[in-house]
Amino acid sequence: MMKAFLEWIQGLGRALMLPIAVLPIAGLLLRLGQPDLLNIAFVAAAGDAVFANLGILFAIGVAVGLAKENHGAAGLAGAVAYFISTHGTAAVAGLPAKEIARLSVPLGIICGVVSGALYNRYSNIKLPDYLAFFGGRRFVPIAAGTAALGIAVVFGIAWPVLVAGMDSLTRAVVEAGSLGLFIYGVLNRVLIVTGLHHILNNVAWFILGEFAGKTGDLNRFFAGDPTAGAFMSGFFPVMMFGLPAACLAMYHTARPERKRATGGLLLSMGLTSFLTGVTEPIEFTFMFLAPFLYLVHAILTGLAMVTMDLLGTRLGFSFSAGFFDYVLNYGKATHPLYLIPVGALYFGLYYGLFRYFIVKLDLKTPGREPLEAATSATKSSRTAGGAEGFVIALGGAANLESVDACTTRLRLVLVDRSKVNEPALKTLGARGMIAVGPNGLQVVVGPIADQVASDIRAWLAGGETSTVLDAGSVLEALGGRANVLEADAKPGRVLVTVKDGAAVKADALQGVGLRGVARFAAGRLHLLHPDAAALAAALAGRDQR
Repeated sequence: MMKAFLEWIQGLGRALMLPIAVLPIAGLLLRLGQPDLLNIAFVAAAGDAVFANLGILFAIGVAVGLAKENHGAAGLAGAVAYFISTHGTAAVAGLPAKEIARLSVPLGIICGVVSGALYNRYSNIKLPDYLAFFGGRRFVPIAAGTAALGIAVVFGIAWPVLVAGMDSLTRAVVEAGSLGLFIYGVLNRVLIVTGLHHILNNVAWFILGEFAGKTGDLNRFFAGDPTAGAFMSGFFPVMMFGLPAACLAMYHTARPERKRATGGLLLSMGLTSFLTGVTEPIEFTFMFLAPFLYLVHAILTGLAMVTMDLLGTRLGFSFSAGFFDYVLNYGKATHPLYLIPVGALYFGLYYGLFRYFIVKLDLKTPGREPLEAATSATKSSRTAGGAEGFVIALGGAANLESVDACTTRLRLVLVDRSKVNEPALKTLGARGMIAVGPNGLQVVVGPIADQVASDIRAWLAGGETSTVLDAGSVLEALGGRANVLEADAKPGRVLVTVKDGAAVKADALQGVGLRGVARFAAGRLHLLHPDAAALAAALAGRDQR
């Protein structure tokens, strides 16, 4: 039960990233249109339009994110549910519709969750012939609208209690002061391992507090609330200075012969963190390798939240705490220059702590892992790349039940997790892996996660068969090298003669990347593969160069 709940809540966290992905462009338009920048009213209005309608964006985005195939019909159902529930709530509570804006985001999330679930349940429903037009996916918005009536009644009747609860939560957080910010900062980093930090962030950034009809730390910051930004400011010293310094420490402690190769990787990750605030590729290099060091990182994040708050610094972002957001929102910030000395302090702290613990504990950070492990990983996937390489490393197309992504991770459901080739995934750029439930797997690949997931889905939908396979697995399925008498390459196939036909594992040959297997007389097989010469050479033990 608990595992099922955790898998569901992680799926919700992934779905929440879809509507959040529109905020960077909205923040950019809103800031560029302000009088202190370009002073173009319609550009500012365009950005504000997004922030003013976050509820409907969450309803649509969450519904699509949770629906099978991410189908747009779920998004339509989410929009229908949101309109009915918001206007219905206002009618039941006897309030103007604009008053419902205080809880538009949580209401939108609820509508999205309900609509996504209804799509997964009823998208293939069959109705009697005289109602057939309303069957299948067309039924989902109807069901969502009906469910929204119930949501409207519940919210309308409970409106005074819900508003009082929100006010109490806001007061509790404010009264918690530095302790509350510290706990938030620590939990934000600790929960990354499960992906549940998105849930925590949504409460802080889109729900807590109210200013000029806007709720949440992020919304209030862009609305001009001088007290907003407490739940964002502390991330800037960590993401712009601390973690890049950790990358520098990893580079300086790498093996001399590996520094050149490792330097490019660490420079890329460090610049990504500094410029955009995307940190997971760095964090997963030491999260499981040195849990104590990661705990120190989480504590330092909490202390950064407290430090920036005590200094009265208020910084904000529409995407993350990187240089781009810092420069763009400099004019709206309070004491933004305080970031420089705090950032310098954090650079020194992270560099010193990381270098000390890497050397003291001999941590196998990038550039320090055994050379043979890296070589083995490269050999196993040297001819595979892109979507095909990921499919092979994940155990083949038949091993993939579901492929999704959030900001920096592939979120997968597998048939058999033991078939995953972790070294091959790392060779393809994966920075870390997290097992979720019995068959779930999250693979950290950085900001390209959504594109990689799309490429994998397109590759799978195209019905392509891998042109890359592990010859060792083929040999094992054929009964070992001693059982292979001859391997003769022909166009598109390899003619194999084996000593003992009974030793051939027919089932194993189906999952090693071959396009097909044909058995003739006892001891004779045809293995279908486009690179027949290379396969034949590998099976015969010849080095083909």
